[in-house]
Amino acid sequence: MSSDPWGRVDETGTVYVRTAEGEQVVGSWQAGSPDEALAYFERKYEGLVVEIGLLERRVKTTDLSAKDAAVAIEHLRGQVDEHHAVGDLEALRKRLDELVATVDARREERKVQRAKQTDESRQAKEALVVEAESLAESEQWRSAGERLRALVDIWKGLPRLDRKSDDELWHRFSHARSAFSKRRKAHFAALDAQREDARKVKEKLVAEAEALSGSTDWGATAARYRELMTDWKAAGRAQRESEDDLWNRFRGAQDVFFAARGEVFAERDAEQTENLKAKEELAVEAERLLPVTDLKAARAAFRALNERWEAIGHVPRDARPKIEARMHTVERALQESEENEWRRTNPEARARAAGLTGQLQAAVDKLRAQIDTARAAGNNSRADKLARELEGRQALLDQALKGLQEFGG
Repeated sequence: MSSDPWGRVDETGTVYVRTAEGEQVVGSWQAGSPDEALAYFERKYEGLVVEIGLLERRVKTTDLSAKDAAVAIEHLRGQVDEHHAVGDLEALRKRLDELVATVDARREERKVQRAKQTDESRQAKEALVVEAESLAESEQWRSAGERLRALVDIWKGLPRLDRKSDDELWHRFSHARSAFSKRRKAHFAALDAQREDARKVKEKLVAEAEALSGSTDWGATAARYRELMTDWKAAGRAQRESEDDLWNRFRGAQDVFFAARGEVFAERDAEQTENLKAKEELAVEAERLLPVTDLKAARAAFRALNERWEAIGHVPRDARPKIEARMHTVERALQESEENEWRRTNPEARARAAGLTGQLQAAVDKLRAQIDTARAAGNNSRADKLARELEGRQALLDQALKGLQEFGG
């Protein structure tokens, strides 16, 4: 008979293991000496030790799910309970019990983490819904439309909630987007209708202008052309594809009339040449207003120059486009400066830009804190995922900060 502290082999070749409940039969050994029998079942024990050690490391260092860990623990526990190994089986059972406690703790930790993530996702989605519902009432068609598209991308990057909650929030979010789209569509449909009305009015003005182009009643016809021009400006703009063609016909008709009148009044050429010199001097004065540094003063000066311009009278026909283009260039520059000043000082746009920047900065700070927390907990996969989300939020923040700088704040 052979034995060691944890087992023995009797004279019949039966192998026993010692446990707290007494000796348990491990198996029967007929193939060699008792020492070989003990060595064989001791190796079986060592094998269990190795398997339990590997499972302990997997539980502590990998993302092994609680369910898979529990299955593996029960499988090893079954092998220990079958008593087919010689060694401290109670120590193995204790290690397995400790593993169960570790897995349960990990399960609870992940449950809390999932609940926290769900709560954060719910708050984020509710914030997106509130912003979308606010944007749905906006008339900043371009910027609001772009922001709504950005909100959709942010939504897609957030974890899903339970189906009912997610569907309810998405319904509100989608409804807000649809409401904005309908309002925008209605706005541009009305704009198209206005432009179509303008086209019809200008068609009539062009027809009359063309009918007058052969008139020799110089004074009355010239006066009527001025009235037609006033009506033209009051009509508003037609569709782009129609506007240029109608304008070319309208101006062409006037040019025909005034060219004929110019031939009849050839004696006025000298006067028109002097007019050209005067207008060239005014154009030089106007061009000195650029670049615009004092918009109010520049606009006042230009109005005064324009009044003098209008009072001068006609210039030679072939010189008219060039000299008028010089004044138009200055006028367009002033208009652009006015538009830029309006955009820069618009309090509503400034407040919206500042609010968006604040929201995005808070989101970026929050994500960075979450990444630090995840890395500290050894959860690199979550940290990497959050880092990818941070890249997108940071890009949006950079864009928002750039927009805010355009307001000078």
